[in-house]
Amino acid sequence: MPSKWSELEQRLGVEFSSPALLKQAFTHASYRNEHKKSAESDNERLEFLGDAVLELVVSHHLFKEFPHLPEGELTRMRAAIVCEPSLVSCASRLEFHRYIRLGRGEEKSGGRNRPALLADVFEAFIGALYLDQGMDAARQFVESFVLKAVGETAFAVDYKTALQEWVQKNITHDLRYRIVEERGPAHAREFVVEVRVGKDAYGTGSGRSKKEAEQHAAREALHRLNTEIKETNPPLDIISPSADFQ
Repeated sequence: MPSKWSELEQRLGVEFSSPALLKQAFTHASYRNEHKKSAESDNERLEFLGDAVLELVVSHHLFKEFPHLPEGELTRMRAAIVCEPSLVSCASRLEFHRYIRLGRGEEKSGGRNRPALLADVFEAFIGALYLDQGMDAARQFVESFVLKAVGETAFAVDYKTALQEWVQKNITHDLRYRIVEERGPAHAREFVVEVRVGKDAYGTGSGRSKKEAEQHAAREALHRLNTEIKETNPPLDIISPSADFQ
């Protein structure tokens, strides 16, 4: 009969070269404190490492997928992906709570389902996987079980804020939006908005609301500004060009 650790590996599609690392990832400090003679190690150091690996993988993914966005927006998106609720959701979906090794007191107090503890175990597992199999395995795990699982809101881009940040950082011109057209019947009104950077129009967008149209205009402006900077002054390397937007 396979052990629970072999069962977990089969479910996740991974096989640890060092089973001790896998066990350590699921070993809470309360368990270690009650089994001092066994020289068990808890998962706190692995959690520290896994947190760094997770942030690096997510940062690299966002950097590649959203080359038009400034640092502030990328930071917001990363925070939404690696936040505690997101990690708890991933850990729960993978039933990590079944494998956690807890001390008796922590078990009785409901620690097995405590959000902070679940998030820590998830990060510790990523740290253990990184040590056992390297960055590629850790990246594949994060892409499969974190990035593909997060809600759409995590990848929702506030193009107006992103454009505002970009303009403030890179040029001194004013940023203004104005409605250039309203069309359609009252029950299905469509707005057309133009965004101007200084005296020049840099983007036009349409939508069922003014806010939606402004977002579309800001998205187009970001693309154009990005392209112009790369064409006129490549050494700046402020943001990489993108053929289209996600």
